[in-house]
Amino acid sequence: MTSRDGYAADFLGSAVPLPRPADDRPLRDLAYPHFSVLLDPARRLAVSTGVNIDGSSLRDVPRSGDWHLDPRVPAGEQAGNELYRDNDYDRGHLVRRRDPGWGAPDRARAATEATFAYPNAAPQAAAFNQSPELWVGLEDHVLAYAEANGRRVSVFTAPALASDDPVYRGILIPRRFWKVAAWNAADPGESPRLAAAGFVLDQTAMLVRTAVPPLAGFRTFQVPIADIGELAGVDLGPLVAADVARATLRAPEWMPLTSLSQVVLA
Repeated sequence: MTSRDGYAADFLGSAVPLPRPADDRPLRDLAYPHFSVLLDPARRLAVSTGVNIDGSSLRDVPRSGDWHLDPRVPAGEQAGNELYRDNDYDRGHLVRRRDPGWGAPDRARAATEATFAYPNAAPQAAAFNQSPELWVGLEDHVLAYAEANGRRVSVFTAPALASDDPVYRGILIPRRFWKVAAWNAADPGESPRLAAAGFVLDQTAMLVRTAVPPLAGFRTFQVPIADIGELAGVDLGPLVAADVARATLRAPEWMPLTSLSQVVLA
């Protein structure tokens, strides 16, 4: 195993490819320990990320590492410190710092430090990234569910890159972010049975000097995974059929979340 083996598609016992755009735009496929980032060099932001999380061997790794450009990618294809300096935008982790931090101690530390590569960041309004709102608790909630039932988890997160996103310092700032969590819902000894749940957060109302009307302000929704594919223009493959909320959610009505207890996971 290399130090940068990246997201493993077979981690859950059945093939779950890293989501990719439906078109043939050029992309940078970047592997890190336990996760991968699919970078759109024209937008200088990720169009998809995927991380494998083994809850049974997660480590409480002390925070270390600094934000840095990935040396494998030309600087002009990454949104670096020049985007985030002296403003109210945070460097929002797409793959969270703690999620790939499992396994052997040295590897867990390397994985958490790798999350500080700029391709794994996206500009998020400070109130979005720092608040204790539902978005920041979704992965913990899904992971706790999976741990309680002996599951592994894979999580996919990215901004929904739209052509009409507002421009700031030469970068189109994404208005919406999506997340899909997936796990093997089969009992021990059974054949793998993929389950997944999808979420969207809209930060339009938090972006300054933009006339783009918000989807619903600064709110988190559980949504049909098929809708995420359309919104973000990515192919979510088997995750669409694995959506545990397909029978509960009906487009175009998305379920606004006011409490983690509302999240449908079975």
